[in-house]
Amino acid sequence: MARILLIDDDPGLREALGMALEDAGHDVVLASDGREGLLRLAEGRAAVVVSDVNMPHLDGFSLCRRLRAQGDTVPVVLLTSRDSEIDEALGLDLGADDYVTKPFSTRILLARIAALLRREERRAAPGTGPVHRVLGHLSLDEERMELRYAQAQVVVTVTEFRMIEVLTERPGIVWSRERLLDRVRGDDSVVAERLVDTYIRRLRRKFEAVDPGFDYIETVVGAGYRWRG
Repeated sequence: MARILLIDDDPGLREALGMALEDAGHDVVLASDGREGLLRLAEGRAAVVVSDVNMPHLDGFSLCRRLRAQGDTVPVVLLTSRDSEIDEALGLDLGADDYVTKPFSTRILLARIAALLRREERRAAPGTGPVHRVLGHLSLDEERMELRYAQAQVVVTVTEFRMIEVLTERPGIVWSRERLLDRVRGDDSVVAERLVDTYIRRLRRKFEAVDPGFDYIETVVGAGYRWRG
C-alpha cells in the first residue's frame, strides 16, 4: 500500500479519483489546492503526489516548483486540462515526473502511478545488481530507470527514460513521432505528437550539459528521430 496525496479543487473529481485509488489498494490523502497539499505533506510523506494544474491559492506548477526548491524529490504527476504543449512542457521543466491530460481514464492514472512506484522501489532496493544496457558512452539501468552518459548521471523523467530506451533499441532506425509516443506512453491517452519535439529538446540539453558535443539524437526531417548508429 502506498500513500498517495491527491490534490484537486474539483470536489467531485477529487472524491471519484480518491475512491479509485483506494480501490486499487492505496492509502489516499486529499487536498483541495497546493497550499493544503503542502500542509498534508508536512504531516506525513507521500509516495506519489497527484496534482491538478489549475487550482486557487497555489497551482500545480507552483507546487512542483516549491517542492523541488526545497529539495523534495517526491514523484509528482500533474493533471492538466490545458490544450497546450507549452503548459505540459513547463510542468515537466519544473520537475514533474509525469502528466496526464484531462479527460482521462482512471486506468491511465493508475498506470502512471504504478510506474513511478516501481521506479522508486527499484532505486531503494539493493538487489543483486542493476540491469544495464550499455551503448557507447550511454548506460541505462533499466531496473532503477537511471541513465548515465560518459559516467555522469543524467536526471530524467520516466517518459524521457522510456524515450531513450526506445531510440537506443535499434540505433540508426528512424522513429516517427507517432510510433515514439505509442511506445513511450503505452496507453490510449491523447497527446499531441509535437510534444515529442519538446522531449527531444529537453533530452539534448541534458546530454549537452555533460558533453557539449553530444549529437547522438538525430532529427530526420519529415520522418522523426533516431539514435545515431
